[in-house]
Amino acid sequence: MNQKFDVTGMTCSACSAHVEKSIGKLEGVSSVQVNLLANQMKVEYDEKDLTSDQIIKAVEAAGYGAALHQNGTVKAAEPVKTANKETEAMKFRLIVSFVFMIPLFYLSMGHMMNWPLPQLFTAHENALIFVFTQFLLCLPIVAVNKKYFINGFKTLWKRSPNMDSLIAIGSSAAIVYGIFAIYRIGYGLGHGDMETVHQYAMDVYFETAAMILALITLGKYLEARSKGKTSEAITKLMDLAPKTAWIETPDGEKEVPVEEVQIGDIVIVKPGQSIPVDGIIMEGNSSIDESALTGESIPVEKSVGDKVTGAGLNKNGYFKFRAVKVGNDTALAQIIQLVEEASASKAPIAKLADKVSRVFVPVVISIAVAAFIIWLLLGYSFEFAMSIGIAVLVISCPCALGLATPTAIMVGTGKGAENGILVKSAEALETAHRIQTMVLDKTGTVTEGKPQVTDVLPAENIDRQWLLKIAASLEKQSEHPLAEAVIKKAEEEKVSLFRAEQFVSVSGRGIRAEINGKHYCAGNKMFLKESGIVVEKWEEKAQKMSDEGKTPLFFAEEKKLIGIIAAADVVKKTSAQAVSELIKMGIDVVMVTGDNERTAKAIQKQIGIPHVIAEVMPQDKEAEVRKLQEAGKTVAMVGDGINDAPALARADVGIAIGAGTDIAIESADIVLMKSDLLEAVTAVRLSKAVIRNIKENLFWALIYNSLGIPLAAGVFYSLLGWKLNPMFGAAAMSLSSVCVVLNALRLKLFRTEYEKSYKENKGENFMEKKLIIEGMSCSHCSGRVEAALNALDGVSAKVNLEEKTATVTLSQSISDEILIKSVTDAGYTVKEIR
Repeated sequence: MNQKFDVTGMTCSACSAHVEKSIGKLEGVSSVQVNLLANQMKVEYDEKDLTSDQIIKAVEAAGYGAALHQNGTVKAAEPVKTANKETEAMKFRLIVSFVFMIPLFYLSMGHMMNWPLPQLFTAHENALIFVFTQFLLCLPIVAVNKKYFINGFKTLWKRSPNMDSLIAIGSSAAIVYGIFAIYRIGYGLGHGDMETVHQYAMDVYFETAAMILALITLGKYLEARSKGKTSEAITKLMDLAPKTAWIETPDGEKEVPVEEVQIGDIVIVKPGQSIPVDGIIMEGNSSIDESALTGESIPVEKSVGDKVTGAGLNKNGYFKFRAVKVGNDTALAQIIQLVEEASASKAPIAKLADKVSRVFVPVVISIAVAAFIIWLLLGYSFEFAMSIGIAVLVISCPCALGLATPTAIMVGTGKGAENGILVKSAEALETAHRIQTMVLDKTGTVTEGKPQVTDVLPAENIDRQWLLKIAASLEKQSEHPLAEAVIKKAEEEKVSLFRAEQFVSVSGRGIRAEINGKHYCAGNKMFLKESGIVVEKWEEKAQKMSDEGKTPLFFAEEKKLIGIIAAADVVKKTSAQAVSELIKMGIDVVMVTGDNERTAKAIQKQIGIPHVIAEVMPQDKEAEVRKLQEAGKTVAMVGDGINDAPALARADVGIAIGAGTDIAIESADIVLMKSDLLEAVTAVRLSKAVIRNIKENLFWALIYNSLGIPLAAGVFYSLLGWKLNPMFGAAAMSLSSVCVVLNALRLKLFRTEYEKSYKENKGENFMEKKLIIEGMSCSHCSGRVEAALNALDGVSAKVNLEEKTATVTLSQSISDEILIKSVTDAGYTVKEIR
């Protein structure tokens, strides 16, 4: 059984490593993954040997808290609210810490800096007042940051020390020594020993303890804010789900919470409203903005019988639909769950950090104790040795190691989700950066997946429109796959149809019918020849079409050929660019198709694919992937996620294209919501960017600790006179964690292949404008503004709800008045254009 738990009390990677170790050794546990960033744990265990209560008790025995994770992905905003509360609490602790730390620092360091101080604190006979005032100023800082001491000593007692233990031991040592100094000063004043009074008055470390706690709290606050930004993508997805829905009841329309919508309910959606659940339209039509789910900015026209997806924005029509998927079964809920699971999973590269974290804190404590003893044995003062020990404890930062991987993965998977690229696991994300060969399915991946008319060639003295009219009238009753393409072409050109009578279909050959008393036939070359129609003059043209991967359809009236219409499954506009980009990245591209060799070669020539394997049955695609793997290649398979399921499962990375369905999610490692091969290129680039970011984070975290600990231990003191003040050690410790998180946040600057291509190809021909907009209050508002601006030709817009701005990139000259009118028509006000 797979079960998710919420874990409380973890503050660093040593905590998560200890929890993982404690649960991993329980009988019946197959695997355990602890995510420090999300404060969650995923356990796979045998219910016969273990219960969830036993797992919770094991976590508690390790010194932490645990509870079963509450499912309900669309309701999952609660953890976000909890995180916001924690940030606010941290902010309060930070303010209190600095309010008392600043005067404490001024008082303790003022005599060294020649700052003005009252006589009350400077005279030797008032040393006790001087030191005791520092103690009083230190107490509120200790009290407000008591969590470090509670957690730190609790985990130390449980023999699983963490970062809090280092802070608690270091600051406690400074405070205890300070209290000891107060007693020594009191003793000296009572016995007239002013030398002792002066010595201990100058050697108290209350300001060090206070500074350590204040700076660590500052670092934790900045870290909490930064970590909050790493999960912005999930929060945005959650915000897309409307809280209520209008349903049809026997008593009329009724507004209910979205959780109460049942399968089969008739849901009503009015203009400007978001679709609450997934379903099928029963009445009405509209254009729907599905950009939040697919990344595609152009609204999609929907009518009776079409599927609608929850979180889509109804632009202008009124329609009713029958609810098919509700709650956690909706596409949005599955996407949120997928992003959360990917964020919570661990990449193989994280194992190094985990191994180090398990032994990190005990080793640091040992180093601190050893350094303290060694400096005492070398004849240095107790105060000097204690300062060294405290510096070692507070500069060591297991946090930076623990945050290196999960922050990058969370930002990376979130960035992918924003652009319709859903990564199922961190392992898939890591493997994708090592892809050597990408295998592409042809139909629906490289091509559109639906035949389209490519050529209409009328015979001499035959009108083109008339040929199309006759052809569509004949094909209207046909069930041949190419018939739909001919009919669609006629509809596009607004050609009215004749009524065909005495329709006869000859399977695999062609059709016959009468129109206005005349006999017509249509089909392949052999069918017309058998019907006594001369086609020799057209054979060369037909052959050329076949060589280009097209299927020619011959049409005749009585015994006379009236023309040819060719249809083909056309290549997508971006396929050639995608293949070119993959080759530039050093990835070998192979197209696998069930089509004949001639069609496959035509597409190969058209888009420049290096290798093509034709006439492969769907069940044999898996074998082709296996062959490449046996040759030592890391293989990605891109397909539709249904026919290609075995090959997707076999590949090192399975990429399902153009489907956010449960079938695609099950069969693939990465799901591309847009049916565009260029997104596969973006997925690989995103993987490379994330892994590069993780390596940078791990490198700096390891280098920081490798250099910081020896410096704090005084290794360089004898040779160079370098000694680290514990206060600077605490500042450096805080900074290291913040730097790791900020480095991960750089991934938010990652550009998709579309953005990259646009910037490169447009060059100096584009310009940017920033619109300051009033009236936007939620993600639906920003969605409307973005859709309104993107509907303008030559405009690419991105709206920032927090800043109340829209950044507009123009590829052609568009006046400010047009931009303002577009936003105004959407119901909002442009205050300024920069």
